[in-house]
Amino acid sequence: MPPVSDPTKLADGVVRLGTSYVNWYLIADDSGVTIVDAGVPGYRPQLEPGLALVGRSLGDVRAVLLTHADADHTGVSTALRDEAGVPIHVHPDDAESARNRGKKKMDESIAAELLHPGAYRLLWHFGRNGAMRPPVLDGTVAVADGETLDVPGRPQVIHTPGHTPGHVAYLFPSHGALFVGDLMCTWHPTRGRLGPQTMAFNVSTPQSVESLGAIEGLDAGLVLVGHREPWADGPAAAAARARETAKADGRV
Repeated sequence: MPPVSDPTKLADGVVRLGTSYVNWYLIADDSGVTIVDAGVPGYRPQLEPGLALVGRSLGDVRAVLLTHADADHTGVSTALRDEAGVPIHVHPDDAESARNRGKKKMDESIAAELLHPGAYRLLWHFGRNGAMRPPVLDGTVAVADGETLDVPGRPQVIHTPGHTPGHVAYLFPSHGALFVGDLMCTWHPTRGRLGPQTMAFNVSTPQSVESLGAIEGLDAGLVLVGHREPWADGPAAAAARARETAKADGRV
């Protein structure tokens, strides 16, 4: 699948940016724009074309919300803070990782993932777009489980640890959109498998599977993932598919 070169408007006030490897998103309402996740540094030129789809500019961006501190989700965040004073929000349990360029200890073998040809295509893409040297994030704004944030879209924070200790999802009720980051994906970034499934590179795969329970009862027409296509059949069905796949793989 070729890279996604142009921003895509998914719903009223919801824009997808990124490539076939990594997604990041814009959510707009009358009070401005919230960015969910920040891709990799090389994606910075996508922002203005994405904002244009909702009739906005950089000055309308009020917040960056990170689902977690991995290098492929933090990329343009510090550039936006430097350019426009945009605050960066992250769960406290990922604050140390954010300060250490996404460093974390994983529960499954990285070497095993490198056996798949897709891993090398992913690493090549990351290297070409600056993800091998992600920003150091400090001075971030903490988010808490159950909190409703006073940013455009007024999202609710749902703590979903497992991929990282401080991984969260964000539910934007007025947009009918649930952003799940790397709690699950709809395309495995090294193996190429499609459909809702838990991610590779988790700090605790069993905990990540357990965290699926935190989203399956939510009401959202769109489930928006960090990697590949949106899921339009609801959080419950997505969580069930991801749980079944993890069991079939013997990961839990």
